[in-house]
Amino acid sequence: MTQLSYAVIVEPLPEAEGGGFLASVPDLPGCMSDGETPEKALLAVYVAIDDWMSEARRLGRAIPHPTKRVA
Repeated sequence: MTQLSYAVIVEPLPEAEGGGFLASVPDLPGCMSDGETPEKALLAVYVAIDDWMSEARRLGRAIPHPTKRVA
C-alpha cells in the first residue's frame, strides 16, 4: 500500500443509486471506490490509490504529491 497520505472524502450515496458510501481522492483525478459502510469504502479506496499509481507509472505519468488541506 502507498506510503503517501492523500485526503479521502467519504460520502453517502443516495438509495436511488444503490446506497452505500463513496470514497474519492481529490488529488488523484478519477480515483474512487465504494462500499456498504464508510469503513469498507475507505479500505477499497486504498486499493484504488495503489491501482491508480501503478497505472500512472505504467503510462509514464507523474504522480501528484498529496496537497495540504486546512480544515
